[in-house]
Amino acid sequence: MIDFSGVPFHLTPTDTAWVQDTLSGMSLHDKVGQIFCLVNSQQDAAGLSALIQEARPGAIMHRAGDSAAIQEASRVTQEASSIPLLIAANLESGGNGICDQGTYFAKPLQVAATGDALHAKRLGRVAAIEGAALGCNWSFAPVADIDFNWRNPITNVRTFGSNPETVADFCAAYLEGTKEAKVPLAVCPKHFPGDGVDERDHHLLASVNHLDAEQWEESYGKVYRRMIREGAHSIMAGHILAPALERVINPDMNEEEMLPASQSHGLLTGYLRGRLGFQGVIVTDATPMVGFQTHLPRAKALRAALMAGADMLLFTKNRKEDYAAIMDGLKDGSLTKERLDEAVSRVLAMKASLKLHTLKQAGKLVPAKDALRLIGSAEHQGWSKECAEQGITLVRDKEGLLPLCPEKTKRVRLVVLGEDGNGSFGDNALIGDQLAASLREQGFEVLPYDSASLERGEIFISGINDLKNKFDLCLIAANVATGSNLTTRRVDWISLMAANAPWFVRDIPTVFVSFANPYHLV
Repeated sequence: MIDFSGVPFHLTPTDTAWVQDTLSGMSLHDKVGQIFCLVNSQQDAAGLSALIQEARPGAIMHRAGDSAAIQEASRVTQEASSIPLLIAANLESGGNGICDQGTYFAKPLQVAATGDALHAKRLGRVAAIEGAALGCNWSFAPVADIDFNWRNPITNVRTFGSNPETVADFCAAYLEGTKEAKVPLAVCPKHFPGDGVDERDHHLLASVNHLDAEQWEESYGKVYRRMIREGAHSIMAGHILAPALERVINPDMNEEEMLPASQSHGLLTGYLRGRLGFQGVIVTDATPMVGFQTHLPRAKALRAALMAGADMLLFTKNRKEDYAAIMDGLKDGSLTKERLDEAVSRVLAMKASLKLHTLKQAGKLVPAKDALRLIGSAEHQGWSKECAEQGITLVRDKEGLLPLCPEKTKRVRLVVLGEDGNGSFGDNALIGDQLAASLREQGFEVLPYDSASLERGEIFISGINDLKNKFDLCLIAANVATGSNLTTRRVDWISLMAANAPWFVRDIPTVFVSFANPYHLV
């Protein structure tokens, strides 16, 4: 039996006894279910309850939806499970990670742009309070990746930047904020051994962290050692190879033998547990991601992940098939009972550390409906506004155009790039509409660029004087959000001779504003 009295669980003898007693009373089916985190597909209460009773998962993850519906789903699932569930959500940017009405605090890169870790602590506090109000007790955050390569399509704005010290400090501040909230919530830094070095997306293939061991220790190593020292309950392993770290553990290993961290014994047991000393729960990143399945057949990959040291598998493809893969591994010896019991023990220990077992006995795993008042509170919205104001970054203003005022440039042509009607800020609002309204409130005349008419052919026949007669300043707002599976996110202009591009930039004052992603200016 693992000693769970130390970091990160700090279990009392009573808590440890609950872990041992619960494990000894579990059937094989119970144990297999406990190592899976399923996704809530927004089923009706009866269907969700039936799923929990049949699959007996150790955890379930919510995708964002209506707050009342999410809270009720948490209640239904906890009531249906004999063992308290870990309920997870991607609380990277605030309460919007679990519900539509939640506070969108800020992307981590915006938080880092303030230069003040107070905002990271507030982010953690908002995430914890609003998540816990809906029954969430496990935050798949903070993102511990480093923005070394801004072309990486899934890290950049999800990170606290390219400075390892900043990333470590802000991740620790996020964790501190969750603790200050005084709710049962565990954090899960991700994605070990560290994303953001190459420009590929491990949703689509197993990517590579190609830093040498010394470089890794001076960057990602600082972040993970800090999070382990601060008491992170869990760490998420990405589908990312790290050849140099593998060779620290196995010097003679060749590249053909290497596996993504989510399946690598050298990286999980050898490095994360052995060299870094992490004793908490290791959860894989989502197993339906292509990167999980590029090196081994799926059944073998699932078993390899557990034998490598992972304690929980995130999501399934075909649930019954994936459960059977674990059962078959126990039968043929490719997965040992000892490793399964160890994984289940750690999952139970994390639950005991959060006192979920005592909360279940008291019927308090999910708050009452009046906790919904905490979602999107005025205080949280105020903190978000402060972060937004302090996170604005002026890249350059060689012409001295700022601040803008209607006395100098009354008529503003507004060109918005990248908006597709869905918005990019967690609230489905369009920046173009908000900008136009704000400018008009300040006394500007706003002239949105008419893409349908190409401004009546000005691209072919208009001269500088024609445009000066139409507007005094051009404001270009780019809103092209990055995201997984979006591997080439760039600013796009109208294909016909880039009709909306500022060819007149040396004749008419032009301001470029980057929303959602600070790299548009490239």
